[in-house]
Amino acid sequence: MEIVCLDLEGVLVPEIWIAFAEATGIEELKRTTRDEPDYDKLMAYRLAILKEHGLGLKQIQETIRGIDPLPGAREFLDKLRERTQVIILSDTFTQFAAPLMEKLGWPTIFCNTLEVAEDGTITGYRMRVEKSKLTTVKALQSIGYDTIASGDSFNDLGMIEASKAGFLFRSTEAIKKDYPQYPAFEEYDDLLDAISKQLTK
Repeated sequence: MEIVCLDLEGVLVPEIWIAFAEATGIEELKRTTRDEPDYDKLMAYRLAILKEHGLGLKQIQETIRGIDPLPGAREFLDKLRERTQVIILSDTFTQFAAPLMEKLGWPTIFCNTLEVAEDGTITGYRMRVEKSKLTTVKALQSIGYDTIASGDSFNDLGMIEASKAGFLFRSTEAIKKDYPQYPAFEEYDDLLDAISKQLTK
């Protein structure tokens, strides 16, 4: 039995922090997991910038409400879910995800939680588990699933490597160059075909 594990940002929806950076004009917030492999370091950097500019959860959620899935993402996900079970594994947060899940047809998502003060200031975050994507894939394997994984960033490489089959999707040239063993796709139809072939094996 197979189950597909997909990254969210950059694969199905635009990068939330990049959209927020564009909305606020704060260029430093464009740094993502494509650029920084250490997620804790990246989040500490982001929270420091938010504090410096007096920004909180409300402002980020306002930006998220205006974000739509990437063109073709909903159709891709619908077709994939007709063929197999799908879980979105993301390092985003429950406070960010709901509007995006609604637009994607409410797929299952495993993500993390922000710590938010009463005034809306983001004071920290709680990861579900350490190395959440890799840990989740291994847990699924432990209960009898073969996993197939796809993502675009450094934090997706663990689950891709650990899976029966793994694919890069719309990744950076640097990541594709450093990890040539993983097929890389730019179009949803190509990714769907690659996953579907694994489902028949």
